Amino acid sequence: MAMTTKFPAFTDVGLAAVRAGTGRPLLLTNATVHTFDPLIGSMPDADVLIGADVIVGVGPGIVNAAEDDGAVVIDATGTMILPARLDLAAALGSRRRGCGAGTLSPGSAADLIVVDDALTPNPAAALDVAATCPERVRALLMGGVPVHWAGLAIGDERTKDRPLDRRVVDLQRVGAWVDTEGFLCQELTADGRYDETRGGRPHAFQGRYWVDGDRIDYLDDLGFWAFGRFDGDTLHHAGYTMHRKDDR
Repeated sequence: MAMTTKFPAFTDVGLAAVRAGTGRPLLLTNATVHTFDPLIGSMPDADVLIGADVIVGVGPGIVNAAEDDGAVVIDATGTMILPARLDLAAALGSRRRGCGAGTLSPGSAADLIVVDDALTPNPAAALDVAATCPERVRALLMGGVPVHWAGLAIGDERTKDRPLDRRVVDLQRVGAWVDTEGFLCQELTADGRYDETRGGRPHAFQGRYWVDGDRIDYLDDLGFWAFGRFDGDTLHHAGYTMHRKDDR
């Protein structure tokens, strides 16, 4: 008979066991599970069984077969589990069940997120916590592989006591960027701020920015988000093609 291994909820020891248990089923047990599958719905005190990169089973009582399957068992008591990526067409019954990602139906991709039940009285609140407070996420699995665990991204050297700072500045991108017609000028500063002049109107838009590789994200002080992409010495943003001011 195969042996099972059970670990408390989302500890470093549990993560090490999941990583070491490659090839063994992974079972998250005793959680509130929102499948977003219109046939299955939501269940308290339920289990989610993952085999390789797919959901194998979901519902109460699966833990009884954990030893037979040789599963690595993570006690998820007090947590809520829901899909990491939502497919509203599937949730509304407009797509064939168990295809790809978007629900926790058996046969679907094992993309799921785990948050504390006490912080999330409903799925909408859980999604809000996941999107705005990643340090409060207990686990995120993509294709059955942990990419976020106990509030930290896997491989992240930040401690839990250090505040999350998403601002990233690429000093090679700092400076003034001007479109080919001279209508738009965007100043990227080293403190993670941008100041945009449009049609001779100074400070038309101002806010914060983040750079991730060739992508730049903007959060304007008015509250809206926008993005752009760098292509060598060119910046594409909102239909404009910009170059460094000194290179025009």
